[in-house]
Amino acid sequence: MTDSEEKLTQLGVEVPVPASPDEATLERVTNPHSDTLYLARFTCPEFTSLCPVTGQPDFAHLVIDYAPAEWILESKSLKLYLASFRNHGAFHEDCTVAIGKRIVAELEPQWLRIGGYWYPRGGMPIDVFWQEGMLPEGLWVPDQGVPPYRGRG
Repeated sequence: MTDSEEKLTQLGVEVPVPASPDEATLERVTNPHSDTLYLARFTCPEFTSLCPVTGQPDFAHLVIDYAPAEWILESKSLKLYLASFRNHGAFHEDCTVAIGKRIVAELEPQWLRIGGYWYPRGGMPIDVFWQEGMLPEGLWVPDQGVPPYRGRG
């Protein structure tokens, strides 16, 4: 077991959903392939937060792509972190960018992008995209796979 794995506090135990993103803990583990350029993707098709003005729920499909360096993200901690937004009031742009920045701060990846595909609020979908770093040469980055919003057509 590596030093980073010894510090994991959420994996394998029952953990309540944190009350807010600030209270959530993102955890990382040593990348076993830090000498290899590759892409890791997390998809959260049922992300929920609250409108900071009305308090009504907002829904998004998040796609997080990153090229790990020394660390990889422990998935249970990410799930709990994302779930902590359920009672958090913030605009779509704030949620999407804050999630990306928090992951970058924890992992220091070679590259990261997040796509926030938000469902319509007031009849208008808002898609938010943020990237940190330059795309490494030779990294295969597939399309995020989320079609543009087409309404009821």
